[in-house]
Amino acid sequence: MLAALGLGEANELALPPADRICVFLVDGLGAELLRAHPETAPFLSSLPGRTLTAGFPATTVTSLCSLGTGLQPGEHGMVGLMLAVPGTGHLFNCLRWTLPDGLIMDPEEWQPATTVYQRAAKAGIEPVYVAPGEFEGTGLTRAVYRGVRYAPAETVDDRVARVHEAMRARPAHVTVYYGDLDAAGHMKGWGGEEWLRQLAIVDDMARRLAEGLPPGSALYVTADHGMVNATEKINAEGVPALTEGVALLGGEARARHVYVRPGAGKQVLEAWRETFRDKAWVVSREEAVESGWFGPRVLDEWLGRIGDVVAVPYTDLAITAPTTHRIEALFTGYHGSMTTAEQHVPLLEVRT
Repeated sequence: MLAALGLGEANELALPPADRICVFLVDGLGAELLRAHPETAPFLSSLPGRTLTAGFPATTVTSLCSLGTGLQPGEHGMVGLMLAVPGTGHLFNCLRWTLPDGLIMDPEEWQPATTVYQRAAKAGIEPVYVAPGEFEGTGLTRAVYRGVRYAPAETVDDRVARVHEAMRARPAHVTVYYGDLDAAGHMKGWGGEEWLRQLAIVDDMARRLAEGLPPGSALYVTADHGMVNATEKINAEGVPALTEGVALLGGEARARHVYVRPGAGKQVLEAWRETFRDKAWVVSREEAVESGWFGPRVLDEWLGRIGDVVAVPYTDLAITAPTTHRIEALFTGYHGSMTTAEQHVPLLEVRT
C-alpha cells in the first residue's frame, strides 16, 4: 500500500496507484466465513478481490504485527498470543500486554522493527489509525502501530466520520479497526445469530466507508484471521501425560506453545504427539522453524519465544488450559491454526 501511494516500496500485491488509501481491518473476517453468508453481507460479497493467507499463528497479535511491519512472524517476533519471556519463567500476554508480578515490557524492546507507519510518516504522509479509545497507548498499539496519529472513535458512526475526515488529506493512509465480529465468534460461535448480526454491521460499515471516499481513493477490506467452532475440547492441564515435564503452557487453544523443563523435551514431544494423534500437528521448535511455519527466516533472538513443542490442531479441536487461560476455555469459536478457515482472509477493493 505504501508502494501504491508512490513511496518506492516493494509492491508485493501489485496494487495500482492511489492518492488515498483506507484499510478496513475486520477482526475475524475469514474469507471462508464471508463466502458462507453472502446474503448477510451483500455489499462485501459484491466486491472484487482475492484471498490472502494470514500466516502462522492465525491470531490477532501476530497478524497485526505482520501488517504493521511488513515482516513475517519469524522476523518481527510476535509469534503467538502468550509467549515465554526467555530467562524469566513467565508468560507474556502480547494482546493484553500483561506480565505477572508487576513486571513491565517495553513495546519497542519486544518488537523493535520499524513499522510501515513510521516509514510513511518519514516520507511525509501522516498515517491515521481509527479505533476504540481503550486501545490508544496500549503496549500492543505501541508495538505494531508506532508512527500513527491515533483517532479514537467508539461507535460505527464515529469511525466512519473519522475515516472520511482523515481521507480528505492527499496523500492519505488510514486504517480503521472493527473487533466485535471476532468477539461474537469467540463467545457464541461464527455463523450464529450474534455473529451474523455483527457481519451485517460490518457490511453496512464497509458500504458507508466506500460511499464517502473522495476521488482517487482505494478502500481495502481485509482481516487478521478466520475462525473455527470447536466441536471438541481437551483440557491439557487435566491430562497427566500432557503436564509431565511441562514448565509453561503458552500460545492459545489452536496454536499451543509448550515450554518444557530441562531435559524433558523428547518426553514431552512424544507424549503430546501420542495424545493428539490424528487431531493435531505436533512438532519440535526446530521442526517448526525448519518447516517455515513462522516464515522463511526466524531471527535468533526470537527462538526462545517459540515453544519447545508446538501443537496445532487440524480438526475442530481446542486444546484448553482453564487454570492459566480461564476465559479462553469458555469460547465456542477459536483461531490460530493453519486450516484454511483460519488462514484465508479476504482482500476486497473499492476504487473511486
